[in-house]
Amino acid sequence: MKKPKLLIVDDDPGLQKQLKWAFEDYDAVIVGDRESAITELRKHQPPVVTLDLGLPPDPANASEGLLALAEILAEAPNTKVIVVTGNDDREIAVRAVGQGAYDFYEKPIDPDVLRLIVERAHRVHQLELENEKLVTAKTEPLDGVIAGSRQMMEVCRHIEKIAPTDTTVLLLGESGTGKEILARAVHDLSSRNAKTFVAINCAAIPENLLESELFGYEKGAFTGAGKQTKGKLEYADGGTLFLDEMGDLPPALQAKLLRFLQERIIERVGGRQEIAVDTRVICATHKNLQALIAEAQFREDLYYRISEVSVSIPPLRDRAGDTILIGRALLRRFAKVHNSAIKDFSQAALEALEQYGWPGNVRELENRVKRAVIMADGKLVEPDDLELDVDSTRSLKSLKEIREDAEANAIQEAMAIAEGQIGKASEMLGVSRPTVYHLLKKYNIEA
Repeated sequence: MKKPKLLIVDDDPGLQKQLKWAFEDYDAVIVGDRESAITELRKHQPPVVTLDLGLPPDPANASEGLLALAEILAEAPNTKVIVVTGNDDREIAVRAVGQGAYDFYEKPIDPDVLRLIVERAHRVHQLELENEKLVTAKTEPLDGVIAGSRQMMEVCRHIEKIAPTDTTVLLLGESGTGKEILARAVHDLSSRNAKTFVAINCAAIPENLLESELFGYEKGAFTGAGKQTKGKLEYADGGTLFLDEMGDLPPALQAKLLRFLQERIIERVGGRQEIAVDTRVICATHKNLQALIAEAQFREDLYYRISEVSVSIPPLRDRAGDTILIGRALLRRFAKVHNSAIKDFSQAALEALEQYGWPGNVRELENRVKRAVIMADGKLVEPDDLELDVDSTRSLKSLKEIREDAEANAIQEAMAIAEGQIGKASEMLGVSRPTVYHLLKKYNIEA
């Protein structure tokens, strides 16, 4: 059985021998100074460290030990550090715990007691790892998608059903809601996942270049066309092409894309040869295509071709609870990338995350959490670190208000379907007639 790793930082040769013997059941690495401790930490990544605060070059004081503690936690925030101090340094030990140490132990060392503390620290570290795996498994219904809300779980179920088919998919949603992540999920869950996934933003490429970008071009087709070049549709042959911001596709290209979707052949710019291409197309837009059709800015026949299946992605503000789930996942990721000791959001920051309207959706949340992890001073992200505009926050409804809204909506809908018949409405709602009368009066709804 593999021995658990342990890093022991102590400059006393006698104690080093004693601790080596006491922890013979561990894969223990023993060092005597701060630089060596950081080197071995990076090399072995031990879940637990015992750290004597009195280290050279100033073993009479705790300054070097406290600096080592800060560097260890900056390098590996989840490591459990047990500081070891003299019996007159209890105040310093308490301060070390306040700075992130897991626990402290006062000399003289009793190996049995210290071993119990180390064993407990290992168990806590293991439990935290298992809990994080469980949380990740529960909140990632699709690879890269973090969600727990009913609305997004429904979207994920639709994606799972759509992916194995070869239908053309239209993803609808505001900017920043994660349309490309869902498009990749469709590709990854399909039989095309061994081939290429190609993404192109129709709004980001000038109109005069977009056609050659999509369909490719022949040598000499235009000034600067020095060689034959494949387009994105050909590069995605056998795989998937994701066309983002379809609402910005120029009319001339709409006709050419429609021909491809109908016949599965293309012609490069400046060419006459018809090329068969087997590419699945997934489109996305934040625009109202029906309105664009009414304004003659988008082809109706193309709309029906690209929307064999449509999936609407709710904005972040309508995904109850997802802001906290995504925010915490992002915080963990950025804390690891930037070697930050940030552990979580403060309660005030969690409330701010929930109350803010998130006009930029998940993309805005990602930017604000990244900045907060870099700029925050303590171990918790505070509202000021997120720089949320207070004027843009929305007040969080109480459970009573939410229940009352749901009741009012339900009674109005039931009465509309029942065409004003109290008895029929009561059957639909599963309540008595007097209850329906009471709700109609309570919410001032005419029968």
